[in-house]
Amino acid sequence: MGRVLKTTDRVSQFAEKNLRNKKEFGEDARLAFKRHLNDLKRAEKDDPGFPYRFAPEKAEDIIGLANELTIAEGEGNRPFTCAGFQEFILGSLFGWVHKETGKRRFTDSYVQVARQQGKSVLNAILGIKCSNFDSYNRGQIYCTATKSDQARIVLNEISNFIQADADLDELFEIKDYKNEITGKITGSVIRALGRDTKSIDGFRPYLGIVDEYHAHKDNQMYKLLKGGTRGLKESLVSVITTAGFNLNGPCYELYQYCRRILRGIDRNEGQFVYIAQMDGKDDIWNPKNWVKCCPFTGRDPELVSRMGEDAGRAKSMGGAELRDFMTKSLNIWVTNAETAFINLADWEQCGCEKTLEDFRGKKAICGLDLSGGGDLTSLALEFPYEDEKTGDRKYYIYSHSFIPKRRMQEHMDNEDNAPYVIWEQEGLLTVTTAAGGIKTDYKTILAHLHRLVDTYGIDLTAVAYDPHNASAFLAELEDFGCDLVEIKQSARSLNDATIDFRLEVKAHNIEYDRRNRLLTRSMNDAILSQPNSFGEIKIDKMLQKHRIDPCDAIICSHKVAMGAETEEITADQSVEAYLRMFGEGTGTAYEDT
Repeated sequence: MGRVLKTTDRVSQFAEKNLRNKKEFGEDARLAFKRHLNDLKRAEKDDPGFPYRFAPEKAEDIIGLANELTIAEGEGNRPFTCAGFQEFILGSLFGWVHKETGKRRFTDSYVQVARQQGKSVLNAILGIKCSNFDSYNRGQIYCTATKSDQARIVLNEISNFIQADADLDELFEIKDYKNEITGKITGSVIRALGRDTKSIDGFRPYLGIVDEYHAHKDNQMYKLLKGGTRGLKESLVSVITTAGFNLNGPCYELYQYCRRILRGIDRNEGQFVYIAQMDGKDDIWNPKNWVKCCPFTGRDPELVSRMGEDAGRAKSMGGAELRDFMTKSLNIWVTNAETAFINLADWEQCGCEKTLEDFRGKKAICGLDLSGGGDLTSLALEFPYEDEKTGDRKYYIYSHSFIPKRRMQEHMDNEDNAPYVIWEQEGLLTVTTAAGGIKTDYKTILAHLHRLVDTYGIDLTAVAYDPHNASAFLAELEDFGCDLVEIKQSARSLNDATIDFRLEVKAHNIEYDRRNRLLTRSMNDAILSQPNSFGEIKIDKMLQKHRIDPCDAIICSHKVAMGAETEEITADQSVEAYLRMFGEGTGTAYEDT
């Protein structure tokens, strides 16, 4: 076990206390706590790749400001008190700073909680802090939404806090007719902007607030805010939202990206993430689990009882009522769990420390997913073998991808969230320059495969390939002296391999090098297609930006590997299994080479 940190600040203590609190916090929240605690250790090591430290006094400053505010709602004024999770969010955003400059570490924040759980309050606190109490003069603070009326919700929340406190009221000037609030100390201005605002170009937000991002059909407002911050040395774009049901919208894409950050699949030291939601195996109708997505409601028996009435009605009525309850009250993106290709938690358990060195001289099947338009092309090697300890049949997977340099640059220019440069640095991606860096470089792909076979003495028994775009180098594939198996990319052809691979992942019989984050990204991006008239499926991608090519290559190899022999299976048995699987579809026979 690692060394336990002795923390004294309330943010770190909250993280330590709830790191393993599975009753009140879902996995994503606990991963946020883990990230904070791990970063504290990284900060102590003086790692040049992590130039940040946690300054408790800065965290206490904003938490103290929040706890001095007054709520003017209901039966008289009452002091506002930050909940623990709110202190963790606010303290993290302002407590993490650059070691040398003292500037805030986080320039982006994504917080997702259910409705009526203090979303607008959190953004209002940020607005008050950044506008008048952050030593930044003439700052521009924007509250944005799809409509001006929606954008005013956070602005009104700020106004309510100001008007409820006579001392605070003296420090601000509220101009309702202009949808503006001016901080008299710094001259900073808070404005409400909707997408329907006539002119929204040319601003430089010190703080940009994006309210209910799930309702945005595109990322126009978000991009405008981010574009305006590029000339500032310190700024923050804060997204606080509930879940939604537009799985093709920008919020769901950002949600997926942030979850990958929490799991270490993607890296972004400037992105803060806190997601309050139940775990996949939780019973969504059990009120005991609601505290994970509703940190306020879940701790109040009276509110839980009311929520139970809403749950009963939603469950009974179904349709839009059920969808609304799941997204707003339970903070669940309404997506069919069945459409996910694999469960990411199961996939992560399949990760191991093995490399190709551990399979030197072993039999392998190669899978190829080829790109004709110069996009991502992927190669997979799948090694079927029998585990000596358990006797179980397992599959080790090696995956590598290729992309032309110009095409990679185009993706990056279009703000594709894929970290191509990092993948290249980590040896997971080869960037090719032949043909001007525009077209797929088949020679480099073939050379890479030849090098693997020669270096590790791999007994390549078959190459399973997508026939689309394969004609360009089909003759060169024959040089490997193994069976060439054409894999048609139809649900009828891929159904069995797709289902079997899912089951093998669930059984943890698939193995891969856990450092291959490109492969994990591909598995995370893949979904299942709608079944055809025969109920057959294959993998697909939800968004054009998603990268499922490594996954496609593996399904090709797995279709052959399902029937391939391990070291303990005879050649005759292998031929029989192969013929049973392919029948008359391929016209080739599998031989023991």
